[in-house]
Amino acid sequence: MNDREGVVLRRAVDADAAAAADVWLRSFAAALPTVVRPRSDDEVRQYFREVLVPLRETWVAEAAGAVVGVMVLQGELLAQLYLDPDRRGRGIGDRFVALAKERGPQGLTLWTFQVNKPAHRFYERHGFVAVEFTDGSGNEEREPDVRYEWRP
Repeated sequence: MNDREGVVLRRAVDADAAAAADVWLRSFAAALPTVVRPRSDDEVRQYFREVLVPLRETWVAEAAGAVVGVMVLQGELLAQLYLDPDRRGRGIGDRFVALAKERGPQGLTLWTFQVNKPAHRFYERHGFVAVEFTDGSGNEEREPDVRYEWRP
């Protein structure tokens, strides 16, 4: 899947794990500066290398040979969607959501932190509806979150 900026969406391969983890780390730091991460950078990289890329349906956005976005699907769960901060607002996230809907035509669910208002606007624009708010006791970060659903 290619676009006019030369961004290709494709399944991740083992060699993408480090770059995908780095996108996640940069994106998390930029979008969620108040959220305390329970895992070190090295642990995040190990998780991408040992779990997400080899064992989950992981997709990357690639531009000019560099990974600029990552999306992870687990059945109906849109588990991860992170973009390099310099690539936000260019339609890559829209393309990832369209792909997720193609891959999960019966519906999708996802979690995002309550403090991440830009993510709320993004997902709501794509037809997701907030269905549950928590105090964060169920996530590693202990950060209040919200579960969104999309149904066709």
